[in-house]
Amino acid sequence: MAYTYGRIILGLLLVLILSGCLYPDSERSENKQPNEQQLAIVQNAIEEFREQNNGLLPIKTKENDTPIFQKYLVDFTALKEANALSEIPPNAYEGGGYYQYTLITPEDNPRVKLIDLRNTESIRSVNVQLNGYRNEHIYPPYGREIAEGVYTLDYESLGYDAMPTVVSPFSGENLPIVMDVEGQLYIDYRIDLKNALDKYEHNYSKGDDIRWLLAENTPFVPAYSLPYTIQDGEPAFLLEEANE
Repeated sequence: MAYTYGRIILGLLLVLILSGCLYPDSERSENKQPNEQQLAIVQNAIEEFREQNNGLLPIKTKENDTPIFQKYLVDFTALKEANALSEIPPNAYEGGGYYQYTLITPEDNPRVKLIDLRNTESIRSVNVQLNGYRNEHIYPPYGREIAEGVYTLDYESLGYDAMPTVVSPFSGENLPIVMDVEGQLYIDYRIDLKNALDKYEHNYSKGDDIRWLLAENTPFVPAYSLPYTIQDGEPAFLLEEANE
């Protein structure tokens, strides 16, 4: 009899493990992936809400100078209160996941995209080190100037053994973190932008902001980025529009 009970308990444990019930919400696989079905559900909810509210969108209030790809975050509370959405997607931050849902081109064609919050945390972590350094020094720890007013980090001064990077949501590549003259940190997306220029059809020319090539063609937006343009077929910093 004890053997039978033992097998029953073991079986129940296996069911729980396979269903993911023993894992914290942040570790479950559906919380880690940019699920296209979840994106489509939120997109439909956005459109339903917009139709119900005379063109208004369920977005969180942000300052006017908030960078464009982080400015129009989806307000899931508003969607649920309007019965446009029954539950928050499990991969959304509000549902225990790794992504913030945001909108691009909200004025004429609002489309749902994702911000990978693991990159947000990476930037925040480096900022902690940077603020500690600046409490003791006048200037930020500039490294090599890679464009006018854009620098690598003197990572050793920040206490790192190697240059800090973030994992690209577009390619999985390790992307550098760079800094402007004021000590503001950004992700350098030139690797991803070069891939996008080669992969997607476009008519961008010098002076255009080519970050939209990533935002338009993938589930993600290039958050924490400086503007880029195209120069001699390669991505280059578009310095006139810094801090967008």
